[in-house]
Amino acid sequence: MPSIIWLLFYLRKDSHPERKSAVIKIFFYGILVAIPAIFLEKGIFETTLNSSIFNTFPPFLITIFNTFIGVALVEEGLKYLVIKEKVLKNSEFDEPIDALLYMIIAALGFAALENILVLFPLGANFFIKEALSISVFRFLGATFLHALCSGTIGYFLALSLFETKNRTKFLIAGLGISTLLHGLYNFSIINMKGDLKILIPIIILISLSVFISLGLKKLKKMKSVCKIK
Repeated sequence: MPSIIWLLFYLRKDSHPERKSAVIKIFFYGILVAIPAIFLEKGIFETTLNSSIFNTFPPFLITIFNTFIGVALVEEGLKYLVIKEKVLKNSEFDEPIDALLYMIIAALGFAALENILVLFPLGANFFIKEALSISVFRFLGATFLHALCSGTIGYFLALSLFETKNRTKFLIAGLGISTLLHGLYNFSIINMKGDLKILIPIIILISLSVFISLGLKKLKKMKSVCKIK
């Protein structure tokens, strides 16, 4: 439900709506790519736990590595690969805003499976109130974060289509910013205490939501990418 609500919200931002079948397909690919993310993250965690090299590092640095690289970079990178392989090569990709919106769609598919896996351990006897409270929390937090971070990649991806000489720099910037903020959000919630545990995630969500809102307005004014070589 959190993913569907945000999906409907952002689809309304598109002046030229995409085909429903295309939206469903990318949403589904977002769900699928969450599966290898689980195994990659688990593999990285086990490596940092058992590797003789990582054992020489302070626990704090290992936590930083796992949070920013083992989770944030893995997840943002896989969501970007969905769009790179399934959208950018499609003839229907004809507007700059499509890059941002499709990244959000893939991210919400990813978050949908993630939300299900969070609720799954509650079992068959879970309380509706408990499930709803978790869903609301993730609607305002993790699900929204996925959409905003991937939307940030989509914004820089759209800009890269017009700046062919700096295309790689734009992609690195988008992936770097999204990974940094995604990692900082997770690190704050899991490892910080006191007011910072809540304050930092709120600042990240508000800042990214403003950035994406302004990015959508800018991309709507840009010419069609079908004219770009």
